[in-house]
Amino acid sequence: MATTINGDTGIDKLQDGTTVSGTGGFSIPSGTTAQRPASPSVGVLRYNTTESSYETYDGTEWVKMNTQSYPYSADFLVLAGGGGSARTNYYGGGGGGGGLRTSYGATSGGGSANESQISLNPGTTYTITIGAGGAGAGTTDYSGTTGSNSSIAGSGLTTVTSLGGGGGGYTLNTPSAGKPGGCGGGGAGDTYGKDLSWAYGGAGTSGQGYDGGDGDYNNTNAYAGGGGGGTGSAGVDTVPASGTGGNGGNATSVSITGSAVNYGAGGGAAGGFYGTNIAGTGGTGWSSSANTGSGGSAHSSPTNTNGKSGVVILRIPTAKYSGTTTGSPTVTTDGTDTILKFTSSGSYTA
Repeated sequence: MATTINGDTGIDKLQDGTTVSGTGGFSIPSGTTAQRPASPSVGVLRYNTTESSYETYDGTEWVKMNTQSYPYSADFLVLAGGGGSARTNYYGGGGGGGGLRTSYGATSGGGSANESQISLNPGTTYTITIGAGGAGAGTTDYSGTTGSNSSIAGSGLTTVTSLGGGGGGYTLNTPSAGKPGGCGGGGAGDTYGKDLSWAYGGAGTSGQGYDGGDGDYNNTNAYAGGGGGGTGSAGVDTVPASGTGGNGGNATSVSITGSAVNYGAGGGAAGGFYGTNIAGTGGTGWSSSANTGSGGSAHSSPTNTNGKSGVVILRIPTAKYSGTTTGSPTVTTDGTDTILKFTSSGSYTA
């Protein structure tokens, strides 16, 4: 039963030890600053609608009570930069896709289950880091460069980090296998068949992406590299002695923005220097666009041998969204949620 205490039956009429039972709320007086009692007693409690805060009288002045909003849950997607591919004319392996971690949808990178949502504390600033794609092979380094990590970090939050995709392996001068990363880089074709370690694809990271494919290490006149690993499947091994480069591993499709987008495909490998010389292609969902985390493809134009940059996305209940950001994220809505898409490093204050 609800009871109303008004000016005639004021709170001062209640005795010490009074118990208010039930599971509802207990309403206290509220009003503007101008409506404060003229001669309040020590310990009087009210809600100040001018200041949007509870306050109490300490005998000398009105004191604002220290209140803090509850933490709230948010979905996330953290995609690292893809790895660069090795040089085309040295049987180069494809670059691995950037590692993917997400709480939204059925799966995260590497075929793992999606992760739990993160908890954001109002007033706390969370730093967003976007990983760059790794460079494709240059004239002095025939291997691809591993991509950079992407992350979300802030006080009270276990940092969410996705690892950059591994660079593709190469075979001339000082040979190199595919590099490890969020998704592994593809292995190199072995020119002479002398050292099998050249040909192995790099390892992907559990919960983020798959391994790179192996290159051809047979001593024939047709050599080719392995495809870079993707977030959705492993890079494809080249067929021995075929001269056909391995295809990149597939991307993972996630609809955290409200529509399905592919993230983190592996790059295709170069074909053999002799023989048929057929280049592999990027995995399903591969893109030459920035912020897709795709690995570089060894067969492509110089621009596309570079890995593609990553992205960080937050999906926040609109009722909790603060509107305070840096880094100029794209802000959209989907249903009852607000989506922040960071394509460059910045921050969000919850």
